[in-house]
Amino acid sequence: MPSTVALSVTRYRPEEESEPTRQTYEVPYRKDWVVLDALNYVKDKLDGSLSFRWSCRMGVCGSCGMMVNGEPKLTCAAFLSDYFPGPIRVDPLQYFPIVRDLVVDITDFIKRLKRVKPWIIWKEEKPLAEGEYRQTPDQLDFYKQFSMCINCMLCYAACPVYGLEPGFAGPAAIALAQRYNLDSRDTGALERLDILSEKNGIWDCTFVGECTKVCPENVDPAGAIQQYKLTSAAHWFKSFLLPWGTK
Repeated sequence: MPSTVALSVTRYRPEEESEPTRQTYEVPYRKDWVVLDALNYVKDKLDGSLSFRWSCRMGVCGSCGMMVNGEPKLTCAAFLSDYFPGPIRVDPLQYFPIVRDLVVDITDFIKRLKRVKPWIIWKEEKPLAEGEYRQTPDQLDFYKQFSMCINCMLCYAACPVYGLEPGFAGPAAIALAQRYNLDSRDTGALERLDILSEKNGIWDCTFVGECTKVCPENVDPAGAIQQYKLTSAAHWFKSFLLPWGTK
């Protein structure tokens, strides 16, 4: 069995290159290593100029998302053994501008996230002296699945609509909006519905479903978008029949 595996990595150093190139490194093959371990080996032993993001190495922070052999993956959870004998191709997340090597610019994602208001909107916030806002376990379970998003952006890299329609709000932003819509403490559902019913919102989604397949936390963004569509359709129907009673 070979003792090494080839790691073919995107390189882009804007001060030296006008467009991305590729560089291949031979790294030790260890069954318990993940792709992130191999990248760190390159960084520590072979080429300190290689740039990539990572932090927790536990599948929690979402910062080490990259394309591994063409699929969006958390590199801290992608074992070398799944790609052995290689070569293993590592690229930055597709559809995002490359800043350097495997680092992408996430500014656009942050803007989309902020636009859908992913926070609790209070109708009237009670004084702190009145205590916390309590929920039952059933109320928590109602939205918990959609609260597990770690903003890794794998769903954006997997979404062909986001690749074709740069204005599309995208899976994670819509799933997080739905998370707050389902929260018993929130009163901002109609505000978010108005935003996401516009162009580049929920109706741009063609339900390919790749966002749900690649999600490392089983958030199911595709399911959230379909729920949103049903809510939007029901709201439109009510506004058509009862135009005075929907606001």
